[in-house]
Amino acid sequence: MTDPFASFDASLTFADVEPGENQRWTTWPAVTPSERGPEPRPPWVVTNAGAIDTELGILKTGKEADVFLIERAVPDDPSQRTLLAAKRYRTSQHRTFHRSSIYTEGRRTRNSRDARATEKKSLYGREVAAAEWSFAEFEALCRVWELGAPVPYPVQVNGTELLMEFIGTGAVAAPRLAQVRGDRDELTDLFQQVVELMHVFAAAGFAHGDLSPYNLLVHDGRVRVIDLPQIVDVIANPQGFDLLHRDCVNVCDWFARHRVDADAEALFAELIAASYG
Repeated sequence: MTDPFASFDASLTFADVEPGENQRWTTWPAVTPSERGPEPRPPWVVTNAGAIDTELGILKTGKEADVFLIERAVPDDPSQRTLLAAKRYRTSQHRTFHRSSIYTEGRRTRNSRDARATEKKSLYGREVAAAEWSFAEFEALCRVWELGAPVPYPVQVNGTELLMEFIGTGAVAAPRLAQVRGDRDELTDLFQQVVELMHVFAAAGFAHGDLSPYNLLVHDGRVRVIDLPQIVDVIANPQGFDLLHRDCVNVCDWFARHRVDADAEALFAELIAASYG
């Protein structure tokens, strides 16, 4: 990966440095404490106000958001640099994700003015709706991170942009489970990890809501779950148990096709019991 700060003169002071093309000052100082990830923060999180964010490319395009690779680094301090995934939600005018009402039942809008604007589908309302998804995912990541679920650490949320831990090696993103080709023992181990993370969610009363081999990453033999904006409360959401059942079917069907013993109905029963435990 090309070092975006290779041309910086180490003798320059902070005031002498200006962001270049595809760069900006870190947005960390612009967000409130409630918009920053839970403490204690991992030591790799860069909180220095003198850091610069450099956009290195796009990692994924999706129906409701695009994910970019960002390096946040302090130009004169090589020890303070890290890679982040920046998920940027589109407004409803520019996205093709039309199932949001399924997941938002049982949720509260952040305030009544925003709720009215969203209902009227004004320009402001469309921006509010996009930000609601980024905040929903940030809050979900914070909650399940603190429960010990294997998710990327949520660094911060700023409007429609969510910054989180980049999962990968170097600048190469970890493969999705759907891309993994392993023997039966390896896949059985991965299946058990998925079952465990689903139990963590269920014990807290949650279902991922859209779980599949495409939003499970495998990095260094460990499963990490991503894409949580639609996380649902299985009790508060009238379709919560249906969505939980769909998660079980999606996961178990994939593993069963790869010769792993995976029973969706048995897993669903386990998770129902865990959600009431």
